[in-house]
Amino acid sequence: MISRHSRTRRAAGFAAALCVAALTLTACGSDDTSSGKSSASASSPASPSIGGSASTSPAASASASATPTKAAKMITSLDPITVTGNPGKAPTVKADWPIKIAKTTSKVLNAGSGRTVDASATINVNYVGINARTGKSFDSSFSRGSATSFSLDQVVTGFKKGLQGKKVGDRVLVMMPGTDAYDSQGGASQVGINKGDSLIFVVEIKGTSYKTAEGTAVTPAAGLPGVTVKKNIPEVKIGSAKKPASLVVQPLIKGEGRKVTAKDVIQVKYRTWSWADDDLIEDGYDGNGVSGQMSGVIEGWKKGLVGQPVGSRVMLIVPPDLAYPKGNSTPSIAKGDTLVYVIDILFADEASS
Repeated sequence: MISRHSRTRRAAGFAAALCVAALTLTACGSDDTSSGKSSASASSPASPSIGGSASTSPAASASASATPTKAAKMITSLDPITVTGNPGKAPTVKADWPIKIAKTTSKVLNAGSGRTVDASATINVNYVGINARTGKSFDSSFSRGSATSFSLDQVVTGFKKGLQGKKVGDRVLVMMPGTDAYDSQGGASQVGINKGDSLIFVVEIKGTSYKTAEGTAVTPAAGLPGVTVKKNIPEVKIGSAKKPASLVVQPLIKGEGRKVTAKDVIQVKYRTWSWADDDLIEDGYDGNGVSGQMSGVIEGWKKGLVGQPVGSRVMLIVPPDLAYPKGNSTPSIAKGDTLVYVIDILFADEASS
């Protein structure tokens, strides 16, 4: 949605773009925004980065790239693949290698009962990747000792196809042809993947982002600006509300997710109003939201969002000393202006070190 106000800017990102190594086909961009304000984030083409780099990938070795002596057998279902081991632990994947598949296929090995993964969701997963030509693992979050988070819009096509529509708690087996993996990049030689190689993933889905705030409605305290919602987009009317001298944190919807910490990368939708003229000055409620590190946001966000559960909608009234005491050029914020934010917290995960 574009506001009718001429000062309004779309929120393209408020800190460093959500940057995760696993399975991304492009390098993560960076934003020069320590403030929570608009600055376009950029992604530039790069070679595939699987699990960070070849040096950290468990299969970046000569054995992983060895060429089998027999031709790969084409399979049409996942029945020839055996996965053993308990959920929560690194699985063992066996088949009569080498094998390949013509189209991306997936099946749920262990069913969860959580929220459904949207096609453009940000997810938190544990996974292992197997080259179906060699039977060798080329990447494993289990080996690294922690789950990882990334947007399905940032990963290879087959990974996205295999996980969208699945549920949090599912353990999923996914197999994809090279055309849905790294063929367009000529393979991923740093981890022994050749053009044409089919890939297999066993993925445990631990969390997924919200599309909008979701939870229990909270009645705001008396005397605050009024908030109305139309087509799930909040509108603020400051009206006769008395401007506070200190930060106000008012949950409007209390979510049920994990609580935001100061070390997190978060994904949000938000809008910003100027108290001085009751004007909408920034609109970040379209699309899938924007992502950035809590370490890079304004002090009002740091103080107001830490401890809030994911899924929440929160109104922050931020005095100038916790936002822009000297003002800002884009969007235009006058020196000394108090700002009102309404923020949907869609996802949070600890930032990579």
